[in-house]
Parts: sequence; C-alpha cells; structure tokens
Amino acid sequence: MTVVSTENMDETSTLPGHPQDPYPPDDDHDDHDCCERVVINISGLRFETQLKTLAQMRYFDPLRNEYFFDRNRPSFDAILYYYQSGGRLRRPVNVPLDMFSEEIKFYELGVEAMEKFREDEGSSGRRSGPPGEGVPEADLAPLRAPGELGAARGIAIVSVMVILISIVIFCLETLPELKEDPSQRYQIVGNTTVYYKPNFLTDPFFVVETLCIIWFSFELIVRFFACPSKAAFFKNMMNSIDIVAIIPYFITLGTELQATSLAILRVIRLVRVFRIFKLSRHSKGLQILGQTLKASMRELGLLIFFLFIGVILFSSAVYFAEAEEKESFFTSIPDAFWWAVVSMTTVGYGDMYPNQNLASETNSSRRSSSVVSKSEYMEIDEDMNNSIDNFREANLRTANCTAPSQNCVNKGKLLTDV
Repeated sequence: MTVVSTENMDETSTLPGHPQDPYPPDDDHDDHDCCERVVINISGLRFETQLKTLAQMRYFDPLRNEYFFDRNRPSFDAILYYYQSGGRLRRPVNVPLDMFSEEIKFYELGVEAMEKFREDEGSSGRRSGPPGEGVPEADLAPLRAPGELGAARGIAIVSVMVILISIVIFCLETLPELKEDPSQRYQIVGNTTVYYKPNFLTDPFFVVETLCIIWFSFELIVRFFACPSKAAFFKNMMNSIDIVAIIPYFITLGTELQATSLAILRVIRLVRVFRIFKLSRHSKGLQILGQTLKASMRELGLLIFFLFIGVILFSSAVYFAEAEEKESFFTSIPDAFWWAVVSMTTVGYGDMYPNQNLASETNSSRRSSSVVSKSEYMEIDEDMNNSIDNFREANLRTANCTAPSQNCVNKGKLLTDV
C-alpha cells in the first residue's frame, strides 16, 4: 500500500470517476488516516482508493509500502466498485463465472454478496435455510445431482428409467388391443345383470404404474422433509410438477369404482403426461432450454402478440366477406381463427378455405395474409436471433459451472434445492 499525501497527489494518478476530496484543515488524526489515499497493485496493475475502503484488507508489502494481490486483474475492477458503490457487484464480461466466484471468496465479500451474484447470473445454487437445519448433507450425498457421486449417478439412472417406463405405460394402455373390454365386467343371468369388480392386482399396467408412483412418492417425500423452507418447496415449479404427476393416480384409484364422469377421469389421466417434465431434473440440455425460453419470454410474447393481431384482423375480414354465403366454412369469427393461423404461417392444410364465389375478396385476403406472413417471418427472424443469443449465454454459463471446481454455483445441487 502506498500512502499518498494531499500535498504531492497528482490528479492524473487517480482512477477515472473517483475525484480526490481535499482534507478539511480541522480534521483530527483518525479522520485524516481514514481519508488517506492508498495504491493497490494487482499483478502489476495499480489501483488507487481511500484507506478507509480497505481498512480490513491484508497482504501488505512493507518493502514497497503497498498491498500486493496475485489475483485476476479484470475482476478487481468489479471488487473495488463493490466497496465504492456500497454493495453493487457486476461481473466483467471477459471473466468466467467460476473465476469470479473465486475472487468473491478470496476478497471475503460474504455469503450475501455471493448469493446476490448468483441470482443476478441466473444460476443460483443456494440451499434454503442454514446448513444446520433439515437433513444433514452427508445423509443426502447419494441423492446429489448426476455426476457428483457414483451413488448419485445410479439413483439418477433409476429415476430416469422409472420416468420413461411410466410414460411408455401411459401410451401403451391406450392401444385398442390392450384395452380392457368393459362388456366383460357384466354378465346377464336370466333377468339379472351381474357386475364383476375388476381385480387391479391382475392388471399389469396398474402394477407397473403403482411401482412408479411408489418411487415418485419416495423422491417427493425425501425432498420435502430435507427442505428447511416448506413454503419455498411448494413455490418451486419442478416440485409442483412432481406433485401434479402423482395426484392423478390416487384420484383415479379412489374414483375408479364410482359413477364418475368419464370426461373428468380423462382429464385427470391426461395430467400424467406432465411426468415427462421430470426428465429436466436429470438433463442439462433441457435445463438450458428452459433458461433460454425464460430469457426469451419478451421476444416470444411480442411474436404471439403480432400473430394475434393478424388472426383477429383476417378472421374478421373473411367472415364478413362470406357472411351471406350459405356453404361457407366460416360460421363465426372464432371459426375462422384456424384458417387465419394456418394461412399466416404458410401451412395451409386446406380443410377450411374461402368460397370460390368470392374470389376477389378471398384473393385479397390471401395476398394480405402473405404480406403479414412475411412481416411475421422478419419478426420471427429477429426474435430467433435474440433467442439464440440467450441460448448461447445459458449454455456458456452451464459450461462454466461444469468446470472441475468446487466453487461452481450449480455443481453438486441437492434435492433440497428450491
């Protein structure tokens, strides 16, 4: 640390944007020491700030009368700005995530600064609650994310296999040759109809589904009791998907023998398809895709908005153009929505089309649809460029976090993460 007095201070030696303040003549000795300038040498690059900013710093070199840090140079700009701005931390664009995390720990900015940095980067790896609460970390070691431990990799493989089996069973049980014939449950004996209750234990689909539900419930229960913050547990989207994925089984089990509407049962069974989203817990590619979609919501929303305007405009036009036509496909404006969507996206299934008797109006509508489609494609192209940039950023962030470093923000993520 080089202490620079106010008498020989050169204005050109100060950092840009940090003008020096003259000392009041009536300041006491302590205030004078706190306002003295210091020079910090970061691998040969010198920084200058006030002594009070670095009151708790060490690594003082008495021979050169300066602080010397053999650390990353670009990172210190952000570290120094953190102290000068009162807590604003921004990572330089040319510094990797894991390296900047190391700098934060080295300069002891604290856990709060690290968590805020991870949150701003969109890759928070914090656990809910203090480490002493919930299930001990050692007991949860086999439940870590894939790649952390051998046991974790094995559990992840089992979990993925169970999810895939559940999805396959969900699809196979809809095959006509594998469906149970409802007429076999009834038998007419004279004037009496005998009803045979189905034996679920002999149904292979039910047995396999039950085994899958047992595994899903086990995962969910362990994750719930291991999470210190129960409110944060239910706020997590993936945990909500896990709950929704197992609820249909118990509802169907309780209503199978009751006079329940088939439509309600079908909707309940349809919810089982959401189990496919459970694969995202074990796939970094799906996680990157989810981060990309989240970062591109503005562009996607703008695209849908423009498409909605075109659909309303041309659906109304084709409806009123054929309002007097008895054989028209468009009996209302909502009925014309499908035609407008497939026309503007240049799909054109041909299942709905304007009547030939109104060629002039329909040709005009088609030309207009073509023009709007071109403008939509221009908008899509721009939005796709933004989405690609978001994908690259998310992929780079994940690549940095998969480096062999224990300080990676996403490495070793527990099932207690919410």
